[in-house]
Amino acid sequence: MRVAFVAESFLPHMNGVTGSVLQSVRHLTASGHEALVVAPGAPGARSDAQTRLLPSMPLPGYPQVRVALGRTGTLAGILRDYRPDVVHLASPFVLGWRAVAAAASLDLPTVAVYQTDVIAYARKYGLPRATALTAAHVARLHARATLTLAPSSSALAQLHELGVDRTRLWGRGVDTERFHPDRRSDAWRHWIAPGEVIVGYVGRLAPEKQVEDLAAIARMPGVRLVIVGDGPARARLERTLPGAVFLGHLSGLELAQAMAGFDVFVHPGESETFGQTIQEAHASGVPVVATGRGGPVDLVRSSVDGWLYRPGDLGDLRERVRDLVGDVTKRRAFGTAARAGVEGRTWPALVDVLHGYYLEAQQLHAADAARTPGPHPASLAPAPSPRSWSRVVALGDSLTEGLCDTSRMPEGQYRGWADRLATLLAQRSSSTVRYANLAVRSRRVGDLLEEQLPRALELAPDLTTVLIGANDLVSHRADPDALADRLDDAVGALRAAGSDVLLVTPFLPARRASGLFARRFARFAERLRETASAHGAFLLDLDSDPDVGELEKWAHDKVHLSSRGHRFVSYRAAEVLGLPDVETLGALDAALHAEEDRPVSGTWLLRDALPWVWRRLRGRTAGDEITAKHTDYIELPAGGSTARTRAAQP
Repeated sequence: MRVAFVAESFLPHMNGVTGSVLQSVRHLTASGHEALVVAPGAPGARSDAQTRLLPSMPLPGYPQVRVALGRTGTLAGILRDYRPDVVHLASPFVLGWRAVAAAASLDLPTVAVYQTDVIAYARKYGLPRATALTAAHVARLHARATLTLAPSSSALAQLHELGVDRTRLWGRGVDTERFHPDRRSDAWRHWIAPGEVIVGYVGRLAPEKQVEDLAAIARMPGVRLVIVGDGPARARLERTLPGAVFLGHLSGLELAQAMAGFDVFVHPGESETFGQTIQEAHASGVPVVATGRGGPVDLVRSSVDGWLYRPGDLGDLRERVRDLVGDVTKRRAFGTAARAGVEGRTWPALVDVLHGYYLEAQQLHAADAARTPGPHPASLAPAPSPRSWSRVVALGDSLTEGLCDTSRMPEGQYRGWADRLATLLAQRSSSTVRYANLAVRSRRVGDLLEEQLPRALELAPDLTTVLIGANDLVSHRADPDALADRLDDAVGALRAAGSDVLLVTPFLPARRASGLFARRFARFAERLRETASAHGAFLLDLDSDPDVGELEKWAHDKVHLSSRGHRFVSYRAAEVLGLPDVETLGALDAALHAEEDRPVSGTWLLRDALPWVWRRLRGRTAGDEITAKHTDYIELPAGGSTARTRAAQP
């Protein structure tokens, strides 16, 4: 098998995601498979034959964690070149979101590994609005994956609550050779805490790990608390736990020696989907005291190899630790049981199970394709000639009309992404392309059905682009499901008439105010994905593409795209339709042409906001008395020469 790993984090930052990817790659390649890792790069790190590192930026306040800047098109190009059998999404969130879209565009099965409870992290950091948005994002992402693997029963339950199906349980292996009771060193123990019982913690030092809860045991007589790890909360924790020994980040044999040198291992974090360090402590023959929530529930057998304490009850934590600190015989018995319990959980065994899930994902993906036949926008086979369309019609509102895209246009005229796409199609066509644009600003789904759809059917296009719904979704009491049902009827009518359909999900700029409508847009997009699948339509899923939200792509009025934004959407659309080399062509276009929009005067309040309010008070819209720019076909000669207007004769 050829497996492409898309990892949210990677070396040199060592964490659970990085470790899991490294072990999976190591044991897959040892079994004769091939693997490629795509991940955020770090200063000084370089790509090689087995890794593709993308440009990245450090996470504010936590520079060790990098956020990849790779676009969906970039990922699609990497995957197209590598030709994997399956795409493995390691703890997907930002980069993983783009990867699942790229894999879908290439008709590839995906296996998403749910490894980080980012919802709990958002809640722990006191971000209630972000918590809801994060939950919706996680649900959408994993629903799009062919198969999702969860590391624990609690993680499975959480995914099911979010509405994610096709989940399987896949834990983590542990290196039972490196983590072993024989690593225990009396010299190390004497150096750290001579004559004391050592209670240890290993992990990231961040608020979501709840390390400050260990203050409940830090002053127990005869006990020395030892903290292994680093992170943004270290300075605060050193003040909170003045008697603790902080060893910083350890790895390799140093970490194994420290783990085996503990008498008791403590794990206070309640937002763990698994708890790899618990397994490593058990492999080292060390009993564990952990919170009774999340991943630890599957790993710690109370009264056998450790204790689970009541979540949030620090008195119970203290008593469970005291029980083991005061009874060396019990510690040894628990440690022996701990080691025996993990000896079968080796990485080779777990990776064999993972390979089985890859095969299952391929079967599920093939079954899905058989149930929902339709055009696949790209292929991993040697690229066939892209389909040619000779009659193209664009439907929608101001975005498709092209409002604010004034680059190289006469006063009062706009270009727009759909016009740019039609030109791209003509440039790649061997014959004339006829093009009509029926979109008008301020139009809604109902207007498309009543005004634009009938005219489109008269024109008998072989390709119709549809981008509509934003004006509905920002209105009072918008119902995304009802709107999606109506739009589904329109797509069905176009497909029944013989037209291919490029369906575009509405999207929002990356502004704080967008949060008011994000859930509506997300739900509407989810339903449009179902529509595209049911009718065999092409889907340009801009709701799932964070690149389109970048403010540099938005115009002065804050609600329409700039020329740069329209160019971006047009090339994304061309990519979905299977035009070759569109990303390179787009970069060349950007380099050769300054996409500067016509300057505007006045403030946003006077120029844009107040006129909108005045129209609303009068019950009017910006589209009143506006007609579509091309109600009949115009001709775009092959090669993209000057268009000629011609009466429509389908």
